[in-house]
Amino acid sequence: MVPSNVRQVRLRWAGEGLVFRGGPDGGPVATLDSDANEGLSSTHFLLFALAGCMAVDVKMILEKSRVPIESLEVEAVGERAETPPRRFEKIQLTYEVRGPLEEHEKRLQNAIDLSRDKYCSVLHSLDPSIEIDIRVRRL
Repeated sequence: MVPSNVRQVRLRWAGEGLVFRGGPDGGPVATLDSDANEGLSSTHFLLFALAGCMAVDVKMILEKSRVPIESLEVEAVGERAETPPRRFEKIQLTYEVRGPLEEHEKRLQNAIDLSRDKYCSVLHSLDPSIEIDIRVRRL
């Protein structure tokens, strides 16, 4: 049994091109494709993981704060260096939120700040020199 603080995935080459499939043992299967034809590329997965981690944090914090929302989307756009290793230098996250009243604006911002500063394990696993820009668009 894997301890609760450990995450493990297995990735296998699909036999053609740069396509790999895998995930946690016994869990759902994801497809990784460097060309992004059959699945997300590894850099798309990184942005997806970051957006997902922060979205889950914000949703949970808003629920605990009793802030009702109708919808929540997070768009992640990353700018990469021109030369190898072509790492991300800047990531912009845009939260698109429908539902919280104006009176809940401070709680919404607090939820985002808590995710960014304390809770999002994906963000805190990234190089701290990556510029992170977070925006909110009320729908």
